[in-house]
Amino acid sequence: MDSYSQDRSKIERAALDYIEGFYEGDTTKIKRSIHPDLSKLGYGRKSKGSKEHIMTYDRAIGFARDVASDPRWAASKDAVKTIEILDAQDKIACVKLTLYWGIDYLLMAKYDDKWMINKVLWQSLD
Repeated sequence: MDSYSQDRSKIERAALDYIEGFYEGDTTKIKRSIHPDLSKLGYGRKSKGSKEHIMTYDRAIGFARDVASDPRWAASKDAVKTIEILDAQDKIACVKLTLYWGIDYLLMAKYDDKWMINKVLWQSLD
């Protein structure tokens, strides 16, 4: 496997850890995929006033814990999770996720040999 293929695989793994961390309430996957400097900004459903939501690393961990403690928050087993790598360089990547709550755009950076999510911009779909 060449370096580019290995990086694509690692980028996809980080994105999948992020998705599954939130879908399943798995804090190990969240911690493995997001950088401690995470900045996540999103906009909820228009029907609810399109409220702005801000999430930090600690809040992401807390949200995953909430999902783990209350199965009603967990995603269904067949919930959509599409990963599209929009661009990948040797140190940065941009990924689009289609998820049950909407669309997330991830900005990632490579630390040593590990890809981690630094920024997330998302919007729910009505």
